This record gives sequence, structure tokens and C-alpha cells, in this order.
Amino acid sequence: MSVSTAALDPSVCAPLPVLGHDVTVPLVTGGEVTYAALDYAASAPALQRVWDDVAAYAPYYGSVHRGAGYLSQLSTDLFENSRRTVAEFLGCRADDQVVFTRSTTDSLNLLAAAIPAGCQVFVYETEHHASLLPWRDARVTYLNAPRTPGQAVEALERALADRDPHGPALVCVTGASNVTGELWPVKELAAAAHAHGARIVLDAAQLAPHHPVDIAELDVDWVAFSGHKLYAPFGSGVLAGRADWLQAAEPYLVGGGASRKVARRADGGVDVDWHTTAARHEAGSPNVIGVYSIASACKALTEAGFDSLVAREQELVRRVREGLAEVPEVQVLSLFGDDAPRVGVISFVVRGWNSSHFAAALSAEYGIGVRDGLFCAHPLVRTLLGSDPQDPGECGAPEAEPGERSLNAIRVSFGAGTPDEHIERFLRAVSELVREGAQWKYRTEDGRCVPDRGEAARTV
Repeated sequence: MSVSTAALDPSVCAPLPVLGHDVTVPLVTGGEVTYAALDYAASAPALQRVWDDVAAYAPYYGSVHRGAGYLSQLSTDLFENSRRTVAEFLGCRADDQVVFTRSTTDSLNLLAAAIPAGCQVFVYETEHHASLLPWRDARVTYLNAPRTPGQAVEALERALADRDPHGPALVCVTGASNVTGELWPVKELAAAAHAHGARIVLDAAQLAPHHPVDIAELDVDWVAFSGHKLYAPFGSGVLAGRADWLQAAEPYLVGGGASRKVARRADGGVDVDWHTTAARHEAGSPNVIGVYSIASACKALTEAGFDSLVAREQELVRRVREGLAEVPEVQVLSLFGDDAPRVGVISFVVRGWNSSHFAAALSAEYGIGVRDGLFCAHPLVRTLLGSDPQDPGECGAPEAEPGERSLNAIRVSFGAGTPDEHIERFLRAVSELVREGAQWKYRTEDGRCVPDRGEAARTV
């Protein structure tokens, strides 16, 4: 397989500096190599800019809201300014709220807790579990996996036309698949939802790090995303959008910060006056550093020029897809077809290989970190693999031994911090593993495929 080593067009920006870019890891075959982090879809490395901003703030760490001290006031300003930065990054409307959460999963669970009684929720089976599963107290209509963007819109329109037109309804859809990377027709789906009196929430966990997201332009009601996919540290997320359902709902968590006034009643009970701002759903001491890191990442991506970042990533997508196409044993998974626009998330299987075995060999023999499994999107991956929806499988290693076919796939994902060399090494490794086999023997241990510390599988 030929691998292009030509530099990217000089008009396209260079990779953004990220933490861990020079970390070395041991190889089972001996020696060390710089780690190639190609698992951005799970957690992207933190931008150096974000880490520097957090480090500069750390000495001034203080409690937020209602504190009289200088550090408390500084931290409060930083927290609320971060809210404004995120709102600007997302193109929020004037009356939208930005609520800080722990993650996309937390954001969607918050919204699920806030939907009105009797709300009907429409969600595609292709969603990540974070947007597939939170709607336990609602009437849920699961839509089958569409095979074109047009089919996605048509299926939603049919489903909405059959609903009770007088009750509340909500559509939940991803912006970019965490399995195939394919972009969904969000604006068209939003138009369909609104035409039938429904609202729509966008799971932007995989979209926001790779592509500009504008709430007003897309005309969605809410957007949810995670900091740890947007080049910020773990533990912070965002739910942004319309305020009315959030203001009318009981607080997601109850406690300090969510309440404006608490008073004892004569009968011994307690009366509570809850906030109507975003604070209503932000009880407890907030993750100020996590919030600030999201805002810092938003600024860094904006200042780097998102259009240039997108252009560079699209060149990497092209290289990976063309490189994998040169290996006949590789099957790239796709819902909408080869011509569908996508971000830097690509899943595939290799004929004759157990997916966990292949991923383990990439790590142990080449220092390349990818992900194997069902990617917390079990129905979608099973559909793409042509297996029965009831077939077993988990997020992680399957029960199959190395060399046996598995129901799982391999996912390579990359973004603003990925250097050319990591892509080139990955493609060479795929070609060599398929052509020559693994250099080492592997076994399943505690649900993971790991190198056997015995003899090599072939001469190195």
C-alpha cells in the first residue's frame, strides 16, 4: 500500500498543540515510540492553550457566587464570562440559556428530566446511548436506521405526522455519528420537527469539536456537548438552548445555588423559591476549572480559524479513507455511503480478524491508540455489520478469542491536534498487520485482548 508523505497544502493550518504529543510508550516487540492518539471520538487530548489558561488561573482559585473575597469575585466573573463565551461559540439566541453539566450524557439526562408530562420523544436507533436512553419517563418512538439523509427526514416527517398534534414532542438527533463520522441533515430535521409542532435537541458531542455549530442558523432548540471531546479536560459539559422547559421543570439537582430563598413554614415544612436562570439546574459548587477549560477551547478553535481546521481534517479523512480502500480485507462502515460528508471518525472491520485483536496489535506493536467495540451505539453498529439486533456484544472486547470473528468494530478518530505522521503510521500498520499478521501472540484477559508475554507469533 502506498502512503502519501507529502505535506499538507501550506494554506491549511498546522495541527494545534496538544498535551501528550511527545509521550512515548513501550512496544511489546521492544523499544519505545511516540504515542499516536487516534481515539479522539472517545476523548480528545487537551489543547496546550487550554492547559496553560487553566494553570494561569489556578493560583486564583476561589469559590463562586456570593463570595465577598477578591478571589471569589474573580472566579465568579471567570465562570459567568465562560458562559458568555460558550454562548457566542454556539451562536445562541438572545433568550437562550447555557447550563453547565458534567457531559453530553448529563446534559441530555437533564433535558429528559425537564420535558413536559406526556411528551413524545422521537429518536433514531442510530444514536449514541447518551441520546438513545435518557427518555425513560416519556413515550419514545424509535426510528429505524435511514440509509440516506433524505430517508432520515422522510422517516421523521412520517412519524411526526402520525403523532398527537396537541401534545408536546421532542426529536433527538446526532450532528455527526460517533461510529461513521457522517454528518446528519440537522437543519432539515429541525425544519421538519418545527413544521409538526415538535422541538429538537442536537447531540453535538462529535460535531462541535470538528465543525462549527450555530444554534440559530441550524434552528435547533437545544445543543448538548462534552468538554472532553472539545480538547478540554474531563468532567464538564453544556446544554444550551431554549429556557422555557428548563425554567418550568423542577431543578435537576436540588441544593445550594439552585435556590433563591428557603424558608420554614408554620407547619414545619420548607418553602423554596428556585432560580429561573441557568443556576436552577446547577446546584452545588460548580466545576469552575472545567467550565473555564471549555471556554478556553472555544476561544482557541475560533482564533485558530475553524474553516482552516475543518479543511485540514478533511484532508486527513481523505487520506485515511483512500489508504484503507487499498486494503481489500478492510470494510469501512457507512450508513449514508462513500460520498456522505463526515468528520474525522471512521470505523471498520478487517476480514479474518477479531476487532479487539487488531486494535490490541495496533497498540502493542505500533504505539497507536484506537478503539474497538460497539462504541456505545449497539443498534447502529449491529445494523452496519449486518448482524441480528439481538446478537451479543458489549462496549469493549468481545468474548471471541484473537483471530475469531467478532461483532465489534475498530474506530480510528482524529482532529485538530493530529499530526500527519500519526495517520501515516496507522495506515502502514493496517497494511502490515493484514499482509503479515501480528508479530506477537495475544489472549483475552479480564475482557480485554492483551499481548501474551510468551513467544512472538512470528520472527520480528
